[in-house]
Amino acid sequence: MSESGKRKLLHTRQVVCRGYELDNGLWEIEGRMSDVKSFPMENRDRGGLIDVGEPLHDIGLTLTIDRTLKIHHAKAVIDAAPFNQCSGITGAFKRLEGLRLESGFTRKVREILGGVKGCTHLIELLGPISTTAYQTLWQTENGYNGNDPSILHGLADSCHTLARDGDVMAPLLPEGDSLTTDNNKREFGA
Repeated sequence: MSESGKRKLLHTRQVVCRGYELDNGLWEIEGRMSDVKSFPMENRDRGGLIDVGEPLHDIGLTLTIDRTLKIHHAKAVIDAAPFNQCSGITGAFKRLEGLRLESGFTRKVREILGGVKGCTHLIELLGPISTTAYQTLWQTENGYNGNDPSILHGLADSCHTLARDGDVMAPLLPEGDSLTTDNNKREFGA
């Protein structure tokens, strides 16, 4: 990949997200993040040293959502962290319950969990978790939902390709649909 010379791996961050359909009509979106160094790292709170291959961070966040992308349940875990105090913040992520994965979500999260009120790394996981939620509900084993207006409303203007009046979105919209609906009523596959 690099054309600048020989490389030496120092750090690996892995983020894995999975989306599950539950038998109660809800979906569970799970995100995990780990940070691993390729060298031993001094650390006061973990016995003086974090060994090569041992995670500096191993954290997870699971959201249970409905068709409207409303968060019904949120659970954060910190299985490994550089400081003993890190795991004390996991309960704060219950504050996500009742929010929707929609425009303005990131701003709301920063208001309620930003800075000392939360964990930077768990907040970072919400980006890929949100994308995984859309991908999970976009198409399920039960069928393709991609032309569902509720999904189109959620994706409109999310990137240059999905501009409301662009080549991708415009042909999918019913004549005269401006995609201006109440986000609280948006449901996937309904």
